[in-house]
Amino acid sequence: MFKKVLFVCIGNICRSPTAEILMRHELRDRKGVEVSSAGLQALVGKPIDVMAGELLREQGHASDAHRGRLATPSVLCAADLILVMEQGHAARIARDVPQVSGKTFLLGRWDKVEIPDPYRQQRIAFEHVYGLIKQGVSRWSGHIK
Repeated sequence: MFKKVLFVCIGNICRSPTAEILMRHELRDRKGVEVSSAGLQALVGKPIDVMAGELLREQGHASDAHRGRLATPSVLCAADLILVMEQGHAARIARDVPQVSGKTFLLGRWDKVEIPDPYRQQRIAFEHVYGLIKQGVSRWSGHIK
């Protein structure tokens, strides 16, 4: 059972907050599941990237409350499931906080894809990443009870 799901990327302003918001929506009828996000080099206190927020709003999701936070060892240890965007994120977590490596997986695991960072790129990159995140969230949501 996964009661605390954590999404992790680098800055916690594009990919992981998008995944967090989409998973919260996907699990909206499941009581007792907490979904959050953090970044390995988080832009602490910063809002979601403008383009990421725009795409979420276009799909009916609010993102204004998000603020970047750091994926500290205590944040990582508190999660039951950690979903990362790239293999490098999982490797870094395993190196820095080895006790959580067994509960750290790629968001794109089921489709064998990594989710690239769209930061400072054009809208089309954000759209591509949004689609990959949405697919990953959809695939993982069935495993979260």
